[in-house]
Amino acid sequence: MIHRTEESPMSLVELIDNIQRLGLTYKFEEDINTALHKVVSSQNRKHKTEKTLHSTSLTFRLLRQHGFHISQDVFKNFMDKNGKFKAEIRYDVEGLLSLYEASHLVLEGENILDEARVFATTHLNNYLKQNSRTELDNKLEEQVSHVLELPYHQRMHRLEARYYIETYRKNQSHDELLLELAILDFNMVQSLYQQELRAMSRWWNEIGLAKKLSFARDRLMESFFWALGMAPNPQFSKCREELTKVAAFITVIDDVYDVYGTLDELELFTDAVQRWDVKAINSLPDYMKLCFLALYNTVNDMAYDTLKEQGQNSLPYLTKAWSDLCKTFLQEAKWNYKREIPPKFEEYLENAWVSSSGPLFLTHSYFLLTPHFKHQPLPSLLSNNYHNLLRSPSIIFRLCNDLATSADEVERGETTNSMASYMRDRGVSEEEAREELRNMNDRAWKKMNREGVVEGSEFPKPFVETAMNLARISQCTYQYGDGHGKPDGRSKNRIKSLLVDPIPLPNVYHLSCN
Repeated sequence: MIHRTEESPMSLVELIDNIQRLGLTYKFEEDINTALHKVVSSQNRKHKTEKTLHSTSLTFRLLRQHGFHISQDVFKNFMDKNGKFKAEIRYDVEGLLSLYEASHLVLEGENILDEARVFATTHLNNYLKQNSRTELDNKLEEQVSHVLELPYHQRMHRLEARYYIETYRKNQSHDELLLELAILDFNMVQSLYQQELRAMSRWWNEIGLAKKLSFARDRLMESFFWALGMAPNPQFSKCREELTKVAAFITVIDDVYDVYGTLDELELFTDAVQRWDVKAINSLPDYMKLCFLALYNTVNDMAYDTLKEQGQNSLPYLTKAWSDLCKTFLQEAKWNYKREIPPKFEEYLENAWVSSSGPLFLTHSYFLLTPHFKHQPLPSLLSNNYHNLLRSPSIIFRLCNDLATSADEVERGETTNSMASYMRDRGVSEEEAREELRNMNDRAWKKMNREGVVEGSEFPKPFVETAMNLARISQCTYQYGDGHGKPDGRSKNRIKSLLVDPIPLPNVYHLSCN
């Protein structure tokens, strides 16, 4: 279907969009790349062909997502002489939806795309306020609400595949074979996830930290869900399993610093992690001995596997990342112990984006993904100033976390979060602080888009995509509250939809089998 020569460029673009949204991109990456080159060539030959807002926006988004250079100037055809979007397109709901989605592939300084987002948001919201609706309008209304809540570019793609399969099934013009493939693939990959989760459950029970440390949260399922969000493709099984271990340890150690350890004990634990010396456990209380030794053995095993299988010594990188995390945890514990809000927001954030654990996740990910791109480790992973590709998703992680959990943290007496720090430093209200943190989140996405959607990153594509997925799973986890620390029914249903409940096959498939 992708390589049909008679396909029009627009039919090809819409097919690729469906393949992507149905969760099948990983099966057809080379084919999609070849097809998009064909689309670019077609555009160059037929540049005078009149294009709709929908076709222009969808093509722009897909080309950027797959690393093609395409200018925001393609939208000038829909703007007037004053540089504003033409009034007549405000009624083109399909076009506005595509424009809104495309606007989230924006880079810093791209004012046309910034304007596009404001324009599309305004008129899509106006559409939702209309009263009279047909059945077709109701379906479109649901689509508009879904996109405005969070655009595709920022959603957890595996979860979105589950949603889109159901949406695509209801579309009367859907392709039965493509739908069947998407459902079969989803269920087969789900079965693989279940095998991995069983293995992780056995590992977690053998470690025994959840039983021994009664104060710590037991979040193995949520930890696996986080790892799945970062590396969803079937070939990254090893990566998911090891990132699940990382997430489980982060959760326990975070509770050691936040709710249980004394300041003296926390300084001893931080020193032990910095030294990465098994003899350091002699100075620790018993509960910390268990925690440190379990971490020490697990990380050393990971480094041994990397050395054995790839010939790379990852231990200095991994231990530095754990040391950096614990140092930032300790700083936050000191602020909380003194009931002190950092005087400058920038001081808080410089500590907090590391304490989000984003750099730690991505440092581990780099080595876990190395077999898939055969690349040497880069100095920027080990330097004091982490690369922007690690910094930007970690800032998004931190801001999403704080926006969702600040109220609970204040109730517990904690003083270190983005909201409290920004309100005090800038002298603004809570709502003003929330708005500015959302703007900071948008700016971080723009920086990350520069690495993720433009060719030429010094990092290989699988790692770039994993970094962007860290931002996506962050927005997913904290979209409606603290989906990791205090998972509610909605969070649990999301996990069930990916890990427990298969998708029923279409009736036509059952009939053909019979």
